[in-house]
Amino acid sequence: MKKTLMIAAAATLAAACGSMQQGIGSGNVAVAELQPTKGNSVTGTVTFSQRGNRIRVEANVRGLKPDAEHGFHVHEKGDCSSGDGMSAAGHFNPGGSPHGNYHAGGPMHAGDMPNLRADGEGNARAVFETAGMSIGSGQADIVGKGLIVHRDPDDYKSQPAGNAGARLACAVIRKR
Repeated sequence: MKKTLMIAAAATLAAACGSMQQGIGSGNVAVAELQPTKGNSVTGTVTFSQRGNRIRVEANVRGLKPDAEHGFHVHEKGDCSSGDGMSAAGHFNPGGSPHGNYHAGGPMHAGDMPNLRADGEGNARAVFETAGMSIGSGQADIVGKGLIVHRDPDDYKSQPAGNAGARLACAVIRKR
């Protein structure tokens, strides 16, 4: 009986540890509801889901210039009060890295993401994974930060922010 209880306890502990390992950093979800800046009509929803040390980003954005690319970044402050999105400050960059190309895999800000590509109707849907940010903990936590959609594409070269132009929409990233 004692041996059976010890085996059952060990099996329960092993199962719990396995569940904990699968759950490390996963299950954390944050959402940003994009609102247009003054004089613009861009809206949308962006969902961030933690998957281990990576973040899955799902963006659905409307009201963009058709058949065009638009810069898309996490910014330092979750403040959209200025009307032009400038209150969100610069790119979220807790590691002090240079601005870079998401696709090149080199150094980049935690807030650097690929450009959004609008279709002929001005809608963009993007699904991708990125590293360098987290949801709910650590230096790279994006909860409470700003999310900006820019007028122009990020050129992935210009410092400190890719020369992506005016801010068309702003959101505060909130944990769900």
